[in-house]
Amino acid sequence: MIKITPQGIKVKKSGADIAVIAFAYIFIGLIALACLLPLIMVVSVSLSDNTAVVQKGYSVLPRNFTADTYIYLFAHSGARILRSYGVTIIVTVIGTAGAMLITSMCSFALSIKSLKYRNAIAYFCNFTIIFSAGLIPWYYVCVNWYGFGNNLRSLIVPQLLGVFNMFLLRNYFEQVPVSLYESARIDGASYFKIWSMIAVPLTKTGMMTVGMMYALGYWNDWWNALMFVNDREYFPLQYYLYNILSNVNAISSGRVPSGAAANIKLPTETVKMAVTIVTIGPIIFLYPFIQRYFVNGIMTGAVKE
Repeated sequence: MIKITPQGIKVKKSGADIAVIAFAYIFIGLIALACLLPLIMVVSVSLSDNTAVVQKGYSVLPRNFTADTYIYLFAHSGARILRSYGVTIIVTVIGTAGAMLITSMCSFALSIKSLKYRNAIAYFCNFTIIFSAGLIPWYYVCVNWYGFGNNLRSLIVPQLLGVFNMFLLRNYFEQVPVSLYESARIDGASYFKIWSMIAVPLTKTGMMTVGMMYALGYWNDWWNALMFVNDREYFPLQYYLYNILSNVNAISSGRVPSGAAANIKLPTETVKMAVTIVTIGPIIFLYPFIQRYFVNGIMTGAVKE
């Protein structure tokens, strides 16, 4: 029911409307709780006693609350974990900035309909998504031609251009009115100036969305380190913690050729969860601030008019 008052128009909700809204809140709340519960359990187990977890299983509340796992983790590898954090941060910042520069330029160029061989270039780029040369040729080219190995370059360069991100960002650039580009060209602006002064500022949502994808990719990457890096000084966070977890599991299972290894009791279950918290912590704190741009960017850029 609509009621007009001096203060404005008020809409009085019926009983059916209130029931639907209440059901929607309850339903969404249950879904949010189901999504949050695994994270709560990860935090809980990481703060639990390993023996209690092994005997009684996982729980929402910590079993025999203790921070021994984090103490063990940072006492044995604290300095290297911090260094790995530094490597990952450097790789993420430089890689994301470089990837956004290259991707946005390529996307902008492909959005210009007058570009010669535009469709052929787009076809060859799309072809790489469906088919690849294989792992061995890729490794041979990266190591023998590009000199990857035990350097930050090997952690940054392989991900500088994501073809899917390029096509996603191209959809944003294509939504900018062509008349703006034509006016700028009449005024004597170069395509570089059009890209930097017009196209990029008008597609901030898309730029942030693609930037977030690249940042998450660099932050979570361990594959390039596995393939190219042997020096611990260049281990990114994900790969270094993966090594810690593998060593803990190996020692606990007695696979290490040492007579004393069988007597070592390491917190295998709680270490897994503590490692998870250490790796995803910064992303959890950052994501709420950019979630709105990320979701809007995916929905807008995925639809081509």
